[in-house]
Amino acid sequence: MADGWRIACDIRCELGEGPLWSARDDAVYWVDILGHQLHRLSLADASVRSWDLPAKIGWVIERRAAPGFIAGLQTGFHALTLEPFACRPLVDPEPQLPDNRMNDAKADHLGRIWAGTMDCDIRSPSGSLYRLDGDLNVTQHDTGYLVCNGPAFGDGCFYHADTGLGVVYRFEMTDDGEIRERTEFIRFPRDWGYPDGMTVDAEGCLWIAHWGGGRVSRFTPDGGLERALELPASQITSCTFAGPELDRLFVTSAAENHHDDEPLAGMLFELYPGVRGLPANTFDG
Repeated sequence: MADGWRIACDIRCELGEGPLWSARDDAVYWVDILGHQLHRLSLADASVRSWDLPAKIGWVIERRAAPGFIAGLQTGFHALTLEPFACRPLVDPEPQLPDNRMNDAKADHLGRIWAGTMDCDIRSPSGSLYRLDGDLNVTQHDTGYLVCNGPAFGDGCFYHADTGLGVVYRFEMTDDGEIRERTEFIRFPRDWGYPDGMTVDAEGCLWIAHWGGGRVSRFTPDGGLERALELPASQITSCTFAGPELDRLFVTSAAENHHDDEPLAGMLFELYPGVRGLPANTFDG
């Protein structure tokens, strides 16, 4: 590995995002939002497959009791299967906001999906945080975001960011899965870039990708910066732990708005951070 990282595969994304570790498929999935594509890297043989989607796609999450995934497209939540390929709309939480799109999401321990939306042109704070339950009921839980990012789940808490404001929020999460009491957890100084996608490791620390900052950082549960791992691209977008031991960190990046001296911008990177992650939750529906 070069400086602790390596290139995981040779696909270059315009806006790589939404990395997901699938133990079921022994693979890492990630998306190219602007390229309207889903990619899959097999950890068994390093083979890669790609699928074209009908719109901008922000993420996929595995289903617990059904084949395939729930996918977040510009037009809302979709049921997605890959073999054979089918993408079926389920529910659009914002039909009144056609210029918004879904940006990032995670499933919680109760099998619900928490998903954020944003204005495609990043002009209006029209983004909101939604929850999709197993019965496909959608509820809004927060609003007024310029760029929704995250989310991630800690011990009794829920993290969510507004990249446009440079702020990571922390919510209390009750035993029955409700969120409350939003507080400011971390505000990024300008020379850090902006907080993008995130994940929590097995020690309860929060890993955050730095859009415009060229690194991923690990923060302790009290918000202290514990370490920063530099990468050869300025637009770092998200990260996920993967592999049978959950000891490999895969990091997405974007070629969009990259610097001229960054030939690796948009690549999927792999690091061995020396800590383990948590298994990805699945959608109960």
